[in-house]
Amino acid sequence: MSERRRGIGAAGIAGIAAAALLAAGCSSTASPSTTSTTSVKGAVATLANISGTGANCIFPFQGTQCASVVNGEDFEYLMVRPLYMFGGNSNTSISVDYADSPADAPIYSDGGKTVVINLKGWKWSNGQTVDAQDLIFWLNMLEAEKALFGYGPGLLPDNMASYSATGPDQVTLHLKQAYSSIWFTYNQLATLEPMPMAWDVSQAGGAAGSGGCTTDSAADGWAKCKAVYNFMTAQNKDTSTYATNPLWKIVDGPYKLTSYNIDGNYTFVPNPKYSGPQKATVTVKFANYTSDTAVYTGVKTGALSIGAIPSTDLGPAQKDFLPAVNPVQSAGYGLQAAYSFGIGYAATNFNNPTVGPMFRQLYFRQALQMLTNQKGMDTAVGRGYSYPTPAGVPPEPRSQWVSSAMEENGGQGPYPYDPSKAEALLASHGWKVVGGVLTCESAGTGASECGAGIAKGAQAKLTMSYTSGISTQEDDVDILKSGFGQAGIQLAPQGETFDTLLGETSPCKPSQASCKWDFLYLGGWLFNGPGFEPTGEPLYQTGADNNAGSYSNPTMDSLINATHTSSSLSTFDTYANYTASQLPALWLPWQTAVMAVSNNLHHVTQNPLDMFFPEYWTCSAKNC
Repeated sequence: MSERRRGIGAAGIAGIAAAALLAAGCSSTASPSTTSTTSVKGAVATLANISGTGANCIFPFQGTQCASVVNGEDFEYLMVRPLYMFGGNSNTSISVDYADSPADAPIYSDGGKTVVINLKGWKWSNGQTVDAQDLIFWLNMLEAEKALFGYGPGLLPDNMASYSATGPDQVTLHLKQAYSSIWFTYNQLATLEPMPMAWDVSQAGGAAGSGGCTTDSAADGWAKCKAVYNFMTAQNKDTSTYATNPLWKIVDGPYKLTSYNIDGNYTFVPNPKYSGPQKATVTVKFANYTSDTAVYTGVKTGALSIGAIPSTDLGPAQKDFLPAVNPVQSAGYGLQAAYSFGIGYAATNFNNPTVGPMFRQLYFRQALQMLTNQKGMDTAVGRGYSYPTPAGVPPEPRSQWVSSAMEENGGQGPYPYDPSKAEALLASHGWKVVGGVLTCESAGTGASECGAGIAKGAQAKLTMSYTSGISTQEDDVDILKSGFGQAGIQLAPQGETFDTLLGETSPCKPSQASCKWDFLYLGGWLFNGPGFEPTGEPLYQTGADNNAGSYSNPTMDSLINATHTSSSLSTFDTYANYTASQLPALWLPWQTAVMAVSNNLHHVTQNPLDMFFPEYWTCSAKNC
């Protein structure tokens, strides 16, 4: 992943991330530097990608195998802007950033059933206007290939009765029912991304629009859109041509890609034809590093403009998640902490043919959570720079979304670390430690038995795949292994590259050969799309494409749906409290980043939603 963030980013999953962009500053303060308003000509800022976590997708209309912060915010969004950006060049905002978006604020009418979107008339780098047809192109593609793009039943495009271009720069949506304007803007419109007509092709060298997706319909089964999708997906897979393919040179964002390789080395230069409010002046270069430790070495030697400092190399966190002493001050760096609007967790595979029946028992999930020492992980690994995840809603930065159950037990939620209670709970449901391994001794579905699908003699032997190269994840999993072991649950850690794990996150059926994983720990989920309001449709709704563990609960579905039509905080609290009590995933700590930022780099702010705005940066040296 990009080491401007402290952890792993996946917009899913379609949003799994472990920390946010850290703002640049000349000292260990929370305010960005404003000492320079212009950049040295040819200035270059260098950031890091850890091996195996660099961007590997450039076509934005892709499924979960491409859904990550690294592919989205750190890569595609620099070149092609989504309909709406969020947070802006800010340290704290989690709101829509209309100024940096190619569309104005949507206009709702008819009680929330009609939505009018007015595009601003920005330009693509080939001179064409970012107009209504570009958005229709995306919407038609969504109709044709919805199952391949973060789809959840009842969400876009299912919830639209119709849509059409009602002006050169205007698109109108007619919805099947009234929705909360906050939810629909933050979690539905936020998934849309106008695409250039030059991409509406089904063969190399095809004339813009010749693919016919923009004018396609359901009458032919969206055949033209499917052909365009297949062609563009093939182009996307050819990573060797990312910097040379004419298709990818057409951008409306602040940057253009000039060099790329799959190892994580690539360079962006300013797009002089960018229509947004701030044109870029600093070239952004990503370089491959083998681990977070290597990144820190790059900081200490001055090779990086921004780099994360592992918590193990910092003194204990003090106020505002900063250490008392800046360990890289003499190397010319300031420090800044960064909240990330997300949650830490390991996806739990409810469809695993062997251990899935165990995970489907609420008592078993409760025991696992009570064996998870989140506070201990923060003390031993996070050194005070992380905090417990109590529910499926971010506890930090503080917001209106924090519910009552999330506040229980000092912010640990309803199931704080308590091995004795966990052991007693397991014993009361027919489990006993035999030969050092927790074993089901009382099969059946009674109140004192193991539960449906769990055979007598079944053993609690679990695996957890985590991201190799991220030392904090490895250390947290080791602590988790020890905690589980107190109850006789054996946990086998398995380190794999982020890209490998990302390819395993699609929901699976028990009969599939790839459905053998137990836990997937990629860091967590950042609520930066799909879903900026932290409702649960991307993660916990039955059948959702990003519901990696195949969690399914009718009550959860109902509570999620209620947040879509009501803006009431009490409605949201009911949903949030249910995620805390039902444990659709194994909650793990969520870390706050501590980033070192070169004193030569100015005007970069952290963004809790992991949006990335290097067009606002200035640099007072050629090598920032």
